[in-house]
Amino acid sequence: MISYPSIDKLLDKVDSRYSLAVLAAKRAHELEAGDVKMLSDYKSPKTVGQAMEEIADGKVIIDPKSILMEKEAERLDSEAKHDSSN
Repeated sequence: MISYPSIDKLLDKVDSRYSLAVLAAKRAHELEAGDVKMLSDYKSPKTVGQAMEEIADGKVIIDPKSILMEKEAERLDSEAKHDSSN
């Protein structure tokens, strides 16, 4: 369960829980790969928590130029899961 930052604060920055989950996961992977941290101090020791802190602070946003729609993202995710199970 997320206690900090609050889900309300996060949803002020990102318009849906699905988009928030995707954005946080992507940023967490970047952090794990050694990408530069955008905050000087984090409350969370885990990369997903750190990603959410960056989102709450407005440091990480959804690319407004992205044309990938939610249904398309879900289809791609479903295909990737199907491919990995084969």
